[in-house]
Amino acid sequence: MERDLDLLYNAHRDILDIDFHIHRRYIRDMENPFEFYSEIQFKKRFRFRKEVVRDILLPMVHVREPMTNRGLPVPTLIGLLLTLRFYASGSFQIVCGDLKGLSQSTVSRVVTRITRRLAAHSRTYITFPLNEDIPEMQRQFSTIANFPNVTGCVDCTHITIKSPGGDVAELFRNRKRYFSINVQATSGPNLQILDIVSRYPGSYHDSYIFQRSSLKGKFQRRELPGYLLGDAGYPCLPYLLTPFRQVRTPGERRYNQAHIQTRNTVERLFGVLKRRFPCLSRGLATKISTSCYIIVACAILHNISITYRDIIDEPLQIDDDVPEIIFREGNLGLGNVMRNHIVHNYFD
Repeated sequence: MERDLDLLYNAHRDILDIDFHIHRRYIRDMENPFEFYSEIQFKKRFRFRKEVVRDILLPMVHVREPMTNRGLPVPTLIGLLLTLRFYASGSFQIVCGDLKGLSQSTVSRVVTRITRRLAAHSRTYITFPLNEDIPEMQRQFSTIANFPNVTGCVDCTHITIKSPGGDVAELFRNRKRYFSINVQATSGPNLQILDIVSRYPGSYHDSYIFQRSSLKGKFQRRELPGYLLGDAGYPCLPYLLTPFRQVRTPGERRYNQAHIQTRNTVERLFGVLKRRFPCLSRGLATKISTSCYIIVACAILHNISITYRDIIDEPLQIDDDVPEIIFREGNLGLGNVMRNHIVHNYFD
């Protein structure tokens, strides 16, 4: 009797072993997306050409994984691709459907890990050019509408998130009554991101974020030359120029027109960023800390796409969210003096 039970147990164990090995082999033998998809299909799914993913992005996130006995780890390449797929879809369910054999919890952990590795490169890929290269960038800005000495255009955009819950939840509810992170970005003339701040709740105003950013300190200390352009939600400062609320002269009108056309770069930037990575427009259901890392990672990938001319040919959506708080004329004298000086010398 005992011998029969042993035989039955051993047979059952052999079946479990076969199932286990089949399951492990299923993940290992998953179709190689580099071979399975054409170049067009690959770029539509993952937002980059194959060569950029293989030669640029993969080295950024690749680390030697420790050898363990805890199941079969997801290869770094597959982890990178499912992370890019999540950025392009905003849905863990879609990622799980595309890459069968991976649970949603596994995908979530892999996306978080790869996102943090990408975000660690922010100082390399999100930065102003060297001071000797800034005059060339200012020249590129001036070709837009002849606005002089522009070093960047600054604005904020709201990235929708799920309610974080707890006592701080209402801090993330913005003036339009949905939960968000208010992200400040500075755009260059070619829609590259020169600076980004991704940590403030949606209820915080654009000017509050700027006042506490390192960007303000760099211009205030004159570490960066030239001017920033901002909308009426910012104070008018000697290094941050805003439009006139009440136009009185033809020079002021021409100044406003040039200001709007030049500052349009940052609004177009937000449109391109959200079109390329729909997870930012559809909303993030991840933890607050992970959401902030995802925003920075997408900004890095956006700059890489510009550097390597890996452009997405899709319709553009302008992100122009005019804030409620308006700084009235005359409240900051030095800024108004500088603005009037520019009008007199360049637009009268």
